[in-house]
Amino acid sequence: MPVDIRIENSRPIDLPPPPKRPRASWHLRANAIVVAWLALTVAVALAGDVLPAPSWLLIHVFLLGAVSTAVLIWSEHFTVALLRVRGPSERGSLTRLALLNTATVAVLAGVAYGPWQVAAAGAALLAGVVGWHATVLVLLVRAALPGRFGHVIGWYVTAGCALATGGVLGGLMAAQTVQGAVHERMSAAHAQVNVFGWIGLTVLGTLFTLWPTVLRTRMSDRTRRASRVGLWLAAPGLAVAVAGLLAGWRWIAFTGLVAYAAGGLAVLVPLGDALRRRRPHTGAAWMLGAAIVWFEVALAADLVVVATRPAHEVAAALAPLLPLVLAGFVAQVLLGSLLHLLPAVLGGGPVRFKENAALLERGWVVRLVALNLGVPLLVLPVPPPVRLLGWGLVLAAATAFVVLAVTALTRAHRPAPHRTAAGASGEKAGSGRSGAGWRGALPALAGVAVGCLLTAAAVVAATTSGTAPATVTATGSRTVEVTLSGMRIRPAVIEAPVGTVLTLRVTNADAQRHDLRLATGERTPLLGPGQNATLTLAPLGAPVDGWCTVAGHRTAGMTMRLVPTGGTRAAPPAPPASPAGSATGHDGHTMTGTDPAAPLDLAAPMSPGWKPYDATLKPAPGGTEHHVEIRADDRLVQEVAPGVRQRVWTFNGTMPGPVLRGKVGDVFVVTFVNAATMGHGIDFHAGATAPDGPMRTIQPGERLTYRFRADYAGAWLYHCSTMPMTQHIANGMYGAVVIDPPDLPAVDREYLLVQGELYLGEPGGQAQVAKIREGDPDGWMFNGTAAGYDHAPLTAEAGERVRIWAVSAGPSSGTSLHVVGAPFDTVYKEGAYRLRTRDAGGAQALDLAPAQGGFAELVFPEAGTYPIVDHTMRQAEAGAHGVFKVGARQKD
Repeated sequence: MPVDIRIENSRPIDLPPPPKRPRASWHLRANAIVVAWLALTVAVALAGDVLPAPSWLLIHVFLLGAVSTAVLIWSEHFTVALLRVRGPSERGSLTRLALLNTATVAVLAGVAYGPWQVAAAGAALLAGVVGWHATVLVLLVRAALPGRFGHVIGWYVTAGCALATGGVLGGLMAAQTVQGAVHERMSAAHAQVNVFGWIGLTVLGTLFTLWPTVLRTRMSDRTRRASRVGLWLAAPGLAVAVAGLLAGWRWIAFTGLVAYAAGGLAVLVPLGDALRRRRPHTGAAWMLGAAIVWFEVALAADLVVVATRPAHEVAAALAPLLPLVLAGFVAQVLLGSLLHLLPAVLGGGPVRFKENAALLERGWVVRLVALNLGVPLLVLPVPPPVRLLGWGLVLAAATAFVVLAVTALTRAHRPAPHRTAAGASGEKAGSGRSGAGWRGALPALAGVAVGCLLTAAAVVAATTSGTAPATVTATGSRTVEVTLSGMRIRPAVIEAPVGTVLTLRVTNADAQRHDLRLATGERTPLLGPGQNATLTLAPLGAPVDGWCTVAGHRTAGMTMRLVPTGGTRAAPPAPPASPAGSATGHDGHTMTGTDPAAPLDLAAPMSPGWKPYDATLKPAPGGTEHHVEIRADDRLVQEVAPGVRQRVWTFNGTMPGPVLRGKVGDVFVVTFVNAATMGHGIDFHAGATAPDGPMRTIQPGERLTYRFRADYAGAWLYHCSTMPMTQHIANGMYGAVVIDPPDLPAVDREYLLVQGELYLGEPGGQAQVAKIREGDPDGWMFNGTAAGYDHAPLTAEAGERVRIWAVSAGPSSGTSLHVVGAPFDTVYKEGAYRLRTRDAGGAQALDLAPAQGGFAELVFPEAGTYPIVDHTMRQAEAGAHGVFKVGARQKD
């Protein structure tokens, strides 16, 4: 018989207080965020190509938003529960969650819409938050007594380190500091460390306890050993794989992945023990089981790709497998975990627990089948309608869970119903955990099945239908070769008569992946290096824009436009309305003082603080070899006319760029650095060298050395060599090289004037490009400012000999330089004297075609104000003028 032992008048035992449990309100708020991200994921998937970088956006809304938020919440929750310690402060947890979501929004917005600095800052914040989270977990482990489950926390800490690494790689790619093959290798490493590190390690560590809990069986005795062996294999293996991919060492990366896979197999040992004791019997168990299978399939496919492809091709080869990883593995892990965990954290007592569990598992069989049937349809080479059906099935399953979860979260604050016999019976029947419950749920399951099919049909219909374009009669056909390379689509503009049926043969000539999508819906698949595709369009009736949908590439300049000519065509869209007197570009800078469509007010004052470009030309430096660094920057704002500021593209921050001066035979060693946001090149007319290497376009963050020997005297133009050159030159990327003729006599003063055209509007924008193509500038400038030397006159003294060097930068118009009241007695143009002081004649103007240069000399006869103008009067009246303020000659 049992013995009842009682201790009378005993002192109470001083036991440590039980660990503080997170409050239900905290879990409600936190998990509501996860459900909201899941809903947004579904919305992004349904939006399709309406959004910028749709594939990238879908992946990162799901992984960074929903999954990372869930990982942060539940890894902390499991750590506290397994270690039986007091949890961190709710305020700190909420702060980390808020910062994580802020960082996620910054990354999504920065990559999709720019500028890249926002995305890079978001990636840095993301890495910092996860580092903070990992530190908190480590401190919890140190504060805990030795226990059975401490080994699991190592998986969470290692996973946090993986995401910090992935965040750094993502930030570098968002900043476009790397391009070509290096970018592709970094992309592969970024994907591996985030999917198999941040998510994979977290999931594997959690399954040690979650899997037997979901099966409602005891944990295997081999769990602790399997956990240690698995982590010691998986973590170093993943590090080696990532390093191998970054370095381009395929077999090193493969070896690391083999070690990671071995760690994953070690984890399966205790999971298999639990499975042998109890078969899956709930929706959560079946989803987690299916996710594990898809994880192993994805890992095996990853091993095959890494073993058979060069490192820079891994990212492209793995792209078709992304739906398998995202939907088959990650989505099912998330949905299965929430299916099991949400009823517990929603609270409300036993009655409400069973009620919520029954609600969330309603129709789980149909959802499970729909999702796992949809996954292979997204991966296998099936016709487009079948692939769309796959998307419909997957999204229908996810949408059904979101609706049920929102319902459960909404009623979580309502009072729980009183338990009755009938209620208890109903809960049992509705729970879906017995044969009777299954039969009772058949009507609901049928309804969910119909809903899934209708959703799939709706997705197919929405994706394949649209507003029919206006009918245009075909008048002919034309095939155009289109090349994707160097963050450019070439040709950038294709003009064809109205009604032309265009066939675009698109080739990716770059070392990284690109695609081409047209606003009319046609698009190529994502093309790897050397791959091509063909697009056949409907008869051309209106302008059509095209772009690369890879994240960040459109904002970097990978755009094109199809323009109908002749007949009736649609007018280009008007720019966004701006307040009177201002126009704002996408970078946030304001062009003030004038409407870009109105004539310039050249008599208006310059803004306070404006400084003119120093036109004084310094003598050639000594020595025969000159080293100079020229940095391209396309983010600066400059006053280009009185009161008018706009973004310009510059060399060394000025328009025009720095002046290079030397003598015949001198060697110039130019270090060209691209500190801009898009590709740029440089072309020195003064040098004789094959353009293939030194004049090539380099990407942001790259540099090259341009070495040339100045064998000929003259005033030479240099400019950006990247197509379309009209845009790069028109926006300020030009400068002058002055090579003195032999025995050039000394003069009292030397000035340099570089004339350029002024096109107002956002650089590269539709309105500005249209004006550049038509050769219709808003004004003309000397040294980067229209009428600048009216407000900051050049100076001289009567009787002094003044030499005025001039270069015409264009890009499309020349100049006829004339000084009112002072004829030229010396003219040197394009390497030869046309007039000397010993000649009897004089010259009225120094005429220069685009890209030509020279100088003219004169002596001002007396003190006064002498205008200097382009005697092409239209150009003079639009800004190509200034004045010399000539004072009386000072007596020695």
